[in-house]
Amino acid sequence: MKMSSLQVSTPEGNSGWIFSDTEDFTFRYHADALPATAISLSMPVRHDEFRRRELHPVFQMNLPEGYVLEQLRNRLAKTVNVDPMLLLALSGSSSPIGRVQVRSETVDSLLEEQQFPGEKLDEILTWDGTEDIFADLLDRYILRAGISGVQPKVLVPEQNGIELPRVTSKTSDLIIKSGRDEFPGLAINEFLCMSMAKEAGIPVPPFYLSNNGKLFVMRRFDRDDQFNPIGFEDMAVLMGLSANQKYSKSYAAIAKAIRVFCPAENVSSSLDQLFDTVALSCIVGNGDAHLKNFGLLYSNPTQRDARLAPAYDIVNTTAYIPEDVLALDLAGNKSMFASRQGVLEFAETCGIEQPKERIQRMLTAVESVLKRYPEYREQAPHVIIAIQQSASHFALTFG
Repeated sequence: MKMSSLQVSTPEGNSGWIFSDTEDFTFRYHADALPATAISLSMPVRHDEFRRRELHPVFQMNLPEGYVLEQLRNRLAKTVNVDPMLLLALSGSSSPIGRVQVRSETVDSLLEEQQFPGEKLDEILTWDGTEDIFADLLDRYILRAGISGVQPKVLVPEQNGIELPRVTSKTSDLIIKSGRDEFPGLAINEFLCMSMAKEAGIPVPPFYLSNNGKLFVMRRFDRDDQFNPIGFEDMAVLMGLSANQKYSKSYAAIAKAIRVFCPAENVSSSLDQLFDTVALSCIVGNGDAHLKNFGLLYSNPTQRDARLAPAYDIVNTTAYIPEDVLALDLAGNKSMFASRQGVLEFAETCGIEQPKERIQRMLTAVESVLKRYPEYREQAPHVIIAIQQSASHFALTFG
């Protein structure tokens, strides 16, 4: 199954085709493509084709990585060549990130043979069986990949009493993550850090922790109330960078991208949210707040309504890498220790007034959440200790 071309569309209509040959990947808009069918804020409809040596960043955004990619290769390697075009056709057809859909008749027929019955959220959260429910879910839904990131995760359609056609882009989906044995307590870790973000007033999607503390579940935020796709692009895409360049820029570059792509009325609130998210990441010891963990939401490229997406993927990394550093440059430095001064300089970049008061609000949120969930101190003591140690430096400076 070697694919050299794939059809690309958006909710506003057909966009064009992506082609691959031995040297390049080329995207070409249809001659009659409308401006609203643009596949990226940085790739407006035009006659000239977009050619790159690697897959275009907006397409890379959907590709699985790490553990999920390894499992997908194990599933398919005996029968097909698992190359970027096949991965794109799989992840971009059934339930892609954002509003850009990528189709292949061959993959469509393959997916039609699969059963994706959907799962009930409460059954996932209360699972107490001996077998590994995450491994079972991944095996069942891996061909609906559609989600990037190194951490083991799977996109699962939710059974919620709403009858949906079998093949449709309108799905209510749950992102289910597991730390596996590699990262003990990771689900609890993310639940606590995301709870701190919510407590601090940072917009976050709905999220949950399974009763056994092993699964972190989050609702996707790139769909509206009717499950229609909403435009989403992460910062690597907006900066024209490949996924492996996600650690290459600075938090100031994200602020600049917000000013470039967001309309004037959304800039201030988006920069406020960016500052709060970066500050909280520094406080809780999150060394993985890279370019792909920030993004913009919008309706379509002609509407000029882009805004910063809700915060996601906030975790403490020093519980696993004690000497970890920041994912991106902060005021000329990646040191977590130096980030106390760095966030104050970053506040100036974002036009934030009274940054110390905002940081104090973050510290209060951290303390409140840790008090609210004392049971996790026994289940993941190394995580609690790591968060407290990281926050203590900020408490000494700003408390």
